[in-house]
Amino acid sequence: MDAVSEVKARLNIEDVIGEYVQLKRAGRNFKGLSPFTSEKTASFVVSPEKQIWHDFSSGKGGDVFSFVMEMEGLEFKAVLEMLARRAGVELEQFQGQKSGGNAERKKRALEALELAVRFYQKQLTVNKPALTYLLKTRGFTKQTLLDWRLGYAPQTAHALTDFLTKHGFTTDEMKRAGLVTQRYSGASDMFRGRIMIPLGDSRGTVVGFTARILNQSDNEAPKYINTPQTVVYDKSRQVYGLHLAKEAIRKTGFVVVAEGNLDVISSHQAGVTNVVASAGTAMTEQHLRELKRFTGDIRLSFDSDRAGVAATERVIPLAQKAQVNLRIISLKDAKDPDELVRKDPKAWQQAIEDAKYALDWLVERYQAELDLKTASGKKAFTDALLVSVRQLRDQVEQEHYLKHIAKLTDSSYEAVRSKMESGASNDVSPRRKIPKNQPNTSRSELEYQRLQDHFLAMVLMQPKLRDLLDDCHEVFFSEGPPREVFKFIKKNPDFRVSDLTSMATSLQGVSDYVKIITLQFEELYKSLAVADLGQEAVKLRRRLIGDYVKTQKHRLAVAMNQTNDEKELADLMSKANKLNDLIKIIKSTPEGE
Repeated sequence: MDAVSEVKARLNIEDVIGEYVQLKRAGRNFKGLSPFTSEKTASFVVSPEKQIWHDFSSGKGGDVFSFVMEMEGLEFKAVLEMLARRAGVELEQFQGQKSGGNAERKKRALEALELAVRFYQKQLTVNKPALTYLLKTRGFTKQTLLDWRLGYAPQTAHALTDFLTKHGFTTDEMKRAGLVTQRYSGASDMFRGRIMIPLGDSRGTVVGFTARILNQSDNEAPKYINTPQTVVYDKSRQVYGLHLAKEAIRKTGFVVVAEGNLDVISSHQAGVTNVVASAGTAMTEQHLRELKRFTGDIRLSFDSDRAGVAATERVIPLAQKAQVNLRIISLKDAKDPDELVRKDPKAWQQAIEDAKYALDWLVERYQAELDLKTASGKKAFTDALLVSVRQLRDQVEQEHYLKHIAKLTDSSYEAVRSKMESGASNDVSPRRKIPKNQPNTSRSELEYQRLQDHFLAMVLMQPKLRDLLDDCHEVFFSEGPPREVFKFIKKNPDFRVSDLTSMATSLQGVSDYVKIITLQFEELYKSLAVADLGQEAVKLRRRLIGDYVKTQKHRLAVAMNQTNDEKELADLMSKANKLNDLIKIIKSTPEGE
């Protein structure tokens, strides 16, 4: 048995999911409200028997690992470690000796960091200047200090080193955790005389620190320093405050990214809790992808000084690459969120609501800076904006901004488009950058997935309906599990549902998907008479083929519009005629067949 199977065998899926969703017994299954949508009727189902879950409102489903990955925003490896600890499974027994050594080093680093947090918290309580700064100057409450585990590093060389040594940690272990540094006189504390802000991962486990200087009269010392790269801390991925913000992010549907850690703390204290920050580094694509696990709507609020504006501009192409919807928050009468929150929390909330789409913000920024009546101003304006417009993946959106830029510069649309295309590196057209599978699933894609799932569930579980597959082609079904199940049924039209378990080899790669669609059948269609089930299946098939035809026709129309090659055009016309044949099949099939 491998590690995944061992963890699954030791954990009850309903117990794990029950920590996130309030579940109630409903026959053999459990039901609850979707944690992914704001539904009011329970359509989230957990099957202990199948060790599977499915959310009918969002279309999501899977095993215990996929659920925790969705809720915690973690990668599979991190979830495996998390659930293995809960199940009492030693992952080292499933790994090589080297991997086991790495796991032990990470474990010791995390233990040292946790002890360091407690040490710094204790030091804060006995250092009056540090405590006064946080409570009076910054305006934080005592509860806020506890929630964010703020502390203070004393202005001595070995206070933390001595403390950790007494608890059995070696100097090498402290170095691996980023807590001590090597100086001429030997190893000594990394942080001294600073307010200590623990950096947690998405579960709240402390992986490092941001340290703010307390005595600002020392002009040579940097205002902030951070834990260096360690076995547990990666600054390019670290998102500050995510463990305390993720629930609010799910509820609001968007996340606000501030520039500083104290901005985040102030906002949370004021009740705006879907706010995070990148810790001690410029925003990276990895940061955006980490946030994308929770939402694709990201609103940026960096400082309003020149450095903050420049940093904001650098994020725009990264957001397009990560395929997230980026908006920019503009602050009035305040240099950062912390200052605005202390002046007027409602103004901060309003600024978030008024966030402007990134490209619109960029247009306004350069429009204000450049003289668009001069040739040099028009050149600089188009040079700056077309870099971002070129990376837009939606053709309609791209055309909108090209026309807008042409209007603002009093240029022709053709000239602006020509400049954009000539600026593309080796691509004939930026549209060729569009990936085949977009990570963000639109509502129409979710509906198409639902049609596939429900139709396949019916023909899989009811043998009398399998002749409905005669006029179906595998291209109607998405690549992956849906297509594999379709091909399996076509190849084995006479198999019995009771034989599904014994056919595990044939369906091995899609076993979770099979469990999900059988769960859908049991929840939605099992009680229907065969005749009623048949009518419903025919309707689903008609809609499935209809949606497929509609999607393909749109793609062909776009391709026809973009080509001047007669041979290619004839080929596209031939494909369009074949789609018309499918429409005839739909129309010739009675609703009640």
